[in-house]
Amino acid sequence: MKDKVIWITGASSGIGEALVHELSAAGAKLIISSRNRDELFRVKQKCRNQIDLHVLSLDLEDSESLPKKAEEAIRIYGRIDILINSGGISQRALALETDLKTEKRFMDVNFWGTVILSKAVLPQMIKRNTGSIVCVSSLVGKFGTRFRSAYSASKHALHGYFESLRIEVDNPNIQILLACPGFIKTKVTINALTADGSAQGTMDQAQENGMPAEECAKQIIKAIEKKKDEVYIGGKEVKGVLLKRLFPSYFAKIIKKAKVT
Repeated sequence: MKDKVIWITGASSGIGEALVHELSAAGAKLIISSRNRDELFRVKQKCRNQIDLHVLSLDLEDSESLPKKAEEAIRIYGRIDILINSGGISQRALALETDLKTEKRFMDVNFWGTVILSKAVLPQMIKRNTGSIVCVSSLVGKFGTRFRSAYSASKHALHGYFESLRIEVDNPNIQILLACPGFIKTKVTINALTADGSAQGTMDQAQENGMPAEECAKQIIKAIEKKKDEVYIGGKEVKGVLLKRLFPSYFAKIIKKAKVT
């Protein structure tokens, strides 16, 4: 990762912040983005090498501004070697109780924000015949659970889109990685949106007991280095992907009984 130009969204907290610290320590040249500019500078100040770390605030929900943000990011170092789409929002609400405006936000932030930035930087990767696009999806991008209908839909959409894009690009030097974390100890559940769009404000027990964000970041980086197409990260919950694939009826019974909040 040394001297690679890496753009990370969602860099002000959680997995994104953990990736910043890991990649900065590895000698990468970083561009870090999120809505919260003050938090981005807090993250930057915790890194030893602040010279090769640039703050570029953006709002993934503001679709019209994103192409220009991508142009600005490319101008900083003249290229983007790796784009890590880590920014996003989660959900804790029943589908029938969630208003459509809130559901639309999940698609705007988690799906369209990622698509727009990726399409903006991919042409220069193709021109240079090298590059990686990383989408931080979720295990619920592979199967649905209660309280996460719109969030799960946005992550499923990422898989359909970027799996198709990988086939269309058809270049062994261009990596498109879908990283699927399970329960990772971050503030994602505190900031998760409830039915009316307000933040939940509390930490889920499963998240509290989840894998440290630092370990998740290391596994994502390892998957990038190994040029993987997809990686599942977490504890025993990752077995759900294989279980659903091999024993769908049995998996359906288990997921209905699961006390996921």
